[in-house]
Amino acid sequence: MSLDILIEKIVEKQNPTVVGLDPKLDFVPGFIKQKFFFKHGETLKGAAKAIYYFNKKIIDEIADLVPAIKPQSAYYEMYGYEGVKTLYKTIEYAKSKGLYVIVDGKRNDIGATMEAYTNAYLGTTSVNSNVVEAFGADSLTVNGYLGTDGISPLIKACNEYDKSIFVLVKTSNKSSGELQDLIIGDKSVYNTMGDMCEKWGSECMGKYGYSAVGAVVGATYPEQLEEMRKALPHTFFLVPGYGAQGGGAEGVAKAFDAKGLGAIVNSSRAVMCAYQKEGYSEVDFAQAARDEVIRMKEDITSYIPAISL
Repeated sequence: MSLDILIEKIVEKQNPTVVGLDPKLDFVPGFIKQKFFFKHGETLKGAAKAIYYFNKKIIDEIADLVPAIKPQSAYYEMYGYEGVKTLYKTIEYAKSKGLYVIVDGKRNDIGATMEAYTNAYLGTTSVNSNVVEAFGADSLTVNGYLGTDGISPLIKACNEYDKSIFVLVKTSNKSSGELQDLIIGDKSVYNTMGDMCEKWGSECMGKYGYSAVGAVVGATYPEQLEEMRKALPHTFFLVPGYGAQGGGAEGVAKAFDAKGLGAIVNSSRAVMCAYQKEGYSEVDFAQAARDEVIRMKEDITSYIPAISL
């Protein structure tokens, strides 16, 4: 099962973190932009080429440290078809370096449309007699609020293609409680969604006790993290909100189980923009990213049990 692979990579590298590659052009050092704008002009192609170069250099520096990357599709789509091509190439390059790739797309639909999303990111696409992977990601973030109709095609793909998904349960944004904290009967909406993840995951269990259906639970709400960890013993967590959004390592630690597993913590901007801190030159952006990854790993692992299978 695909999530078993992620767990094994976490144990191998003793690092339960994932780097979000969400590269606004503003995050890319000026000398890189200058190089590609000179060649391609101030165009979508020039921007996409600069972003891919930036991504590759960061991946080269962190591939031996982290188990996974998480590109957010919106940051590529905003640069049109050239940006989408860069998303594809970033996925391909990261996988060539042995990294697990979680595409943060938050897809949500039903029927044939959800099957199309599933085929695009986790499955295969048929072109007459030729069957190919369109993006080839290992995992995809999804919105479960259309219910089982929107999740069933994904469960099928998880089993057929050895993939995983992360369902939005308790997100890290400030207004998440407007809906997610509402009580239905005797449970909150996020509790109900978490229970659904456990139910959906029963169809695709892995050998380490976690299913292929994970949950997105934000670092900005440590009390809910602790609550969800107890309530969802078979659901692996993707935890956004650490660092730039205010989530700290002590709170994040509540997402983990007694073996130091059960969660992977995301950091995006703090890694990509680490070179902007005092003491770095923009030409050292990749080394700065590596230093931040090491700092993050040491910070989080100092609060959780020793990582083991």
